[in-house]
Amino acid sequence: MHVLALRVELRLVASTSLKDKRQVVRSLLDRARHRFGVAVAEVGSADDHRNAVLGFTVVASSAYHAEQVMDSVERLVWSRPDVDVVSCERSWLET
Repeated sequence: MHVLALRVELRLVASTSLKDKRQVVRSLLDRARHRFGVAVAEVGSADDHRNAVLGFTVVASSAYHAEQVMDSVERLVWSRPDVDVVSCERSWLET
């Protein structure tokens, strides 16, 4: 069993309120969850309408498959014109 986590820090370009932020974050998390089958959550900067920290996790039978899924998630995040990616960090969880 291979568990890979991805932490993404975002700056929300056009967000002027927490309502705007929730709309962007929810859209991104729902799309990743449904398209790639990853577990997702907002894990930081919850009260800041201009920044968001998102967590994505995948459990796979091979390390290669886990990497492929996270590559796809990263491409999804980077493809969004309404966010600037500040950082992306991957970490393997020991099992």
